[in-house]
Amino acid sequence: MNRLNTLKISFLLKNTYRVNSILFSLKQIPLVRKALPDRLYQSAGLKILANVLSGLWEAATVFLGKFLYFLLMIAIPGSLYETLPYEGAFLHILFFLTVIGSYANTYMFNPTKDKYYAMILMRMDAKRYTLVNYAYAIVKTAVGFLVFGLYFGLRGGLSVRTCLLIPCMVIGMKLTVSAVSLLIYEKTGIAVNENKLGKLGFSLMFVFLAAAYGLPALGWLLPDPVFTAVGIFSVLGGIPAVIRLCRFDRYREMYQPMLAKTMSQMDEIKHISADMSARMISEDREIFSRKKGFEYLNELFVRRHQKILWRSVRRLSVVCLVLFAVLTGIFLLYPEDNAQMNQMLLEFLPYFVFIMYSVNRGTGFTKALFMNCDRSLLTYSFYKQPRFVLKLFQIRLREIVKINLLPAAVIGTGLNVILYVTGGTDPLNYGILFVSIVSMSIFFSVHYLTIYYLLQPYNAGTEMKSGTYGIILGLTYLVCFAMLYLRMPIMMFGLMCIAFCLLYSAAACILIYRFAPKTFRLRM
Repeated sequence: MNRLNTLKISFLLKNTYRVNSILFSLKQIPLVRKALPDRLYQSAGLKILANVLSGLWEAATVFLGKFLYFLLMIAIPGSLYETLPYEGAFLHILFFLTVIGSYANTYMFNPTKDKYYAMILMRMDAKRYTLVNYAYAIVKTAVGFLVFGLYFGLRGGLSVRTCLLIPCMVIGMKLTVSAVSLLIYEKTGIAVNENKLGKLGFSLMFVFLAAAYGLPALGWLLPDPVFTAVGIFSVLGGIPAVIRLCRFDRYREMYQPMLAKTMSQMDEIKHISADMSARMISEDREIFSRKKGFEYLNELFVRRHQKILWRSVRRLSVVCLVLFAVLTGIFLLYPEDNAQMNQMLLEFLPYFVFIMYSVNRGTGFTKALFMNCDRSLLTYSFYKQPRFVLKLFQIRLREIVKINLLPAAVIGTGLNVILYVTGGTDPLNYGILFVSIVSMSIFFSVHYLTIYYLLQPYNAGTEMKSGTYGIILGLTYLVCFAMLYLRMPIMMFGLMCIAFCLLYSAAACILIYRFAPKTFRLRM
């Protein structure tokens, strides 16, 4: 009964924090804000809705997360090794990812806010709280791996016995690593923190990731008997691990400094971020501009923030240049795969929507604008007049397009070179390919600056307070990710990209002029 009460209190504590976060996010959505009562947190109906959403989120952590894990990390990559048996590639990747997860995602050694509230502030029994919540996390993991291990495993040709071994191996490894971590604490007094893996932890992660995806590319797979043997030994090792976890009595002693340090670091991270940003700003007093008005303001900002705005894109451009040079050399030296690559480039242009989304520096640019310029100037009324807002938006848009244009030009040129050396195409396709890549870059530049002006998500302390802003960023990611699975000829998709970019840019200017004077403000 005590354990059930502990689990209930733990869930209520976590759920309350989550519900309040959901209610706060709903209050930030412009179209919803007016329909919500002023006493939002006292509304029984909205609390029921938030609890339903919280329950759905809990279910999503069990099923949706594991589904995406199996699909994106194991099933799809496993299917790409056409010369290898799918079931062998599936088990090989799963094994090495499980090794990483056993120490990088322990659940027990993740210092979270709900643990701090329960064990430090509410003084709950640390051992009981830890074991109950750890058991709950392990059960969720077991259910997720059982369901989708069977689903993806059976579809891939694995036996039922092997599929049933998957969740047992995962749980066994996690239990064993947790027990060993407790033993290390008893011997050395050093508590493991999975959020701070250190050089060794990240080095091992890199090695295991390389083994998971690199070895199959070289034609080597983990033998099935080895996977079965490791799975059985993991299960056998999990039994004494459970006994070890239950007999350990120093949970409060172990958690207290870890949780206290984590909470203090969360408070300090804002100051650290501000200090790092300040150090990236040039203090050269000789920086000047001969321009006037907002052009003067913008030029001084760009010159003083060269490191923040330009350093990362220059490095990225160099990396892309080297990568394309290497790929070009490979296709020239080994032309047997040129026809296949040429055909892929002619149909895989939608794939580069996600690439351009990933390399675009729009969010970094807008955050730098707010932290080092708009946070102060938004206190003046003239700064929010419609014609001034539109004028500064257009000036800033020009700058962010210039910044993102550098890697876009490198990528567009590199793709054309590879297309040429692998067999070539219609001359018009070269131009469409280059312009469409540039159009994607311009679109994301316009997109990020537009939602920044229309939603302005930060308060004076640079904390993000707009739920709508986060939702739009999430939807942007999902749409770009979906483009990975779209296949369309260069001519058709390229012309669509160019037209959409032009229309979106025109619409953005109209929206900025009409709404930004009201929305471009400091949040409370």
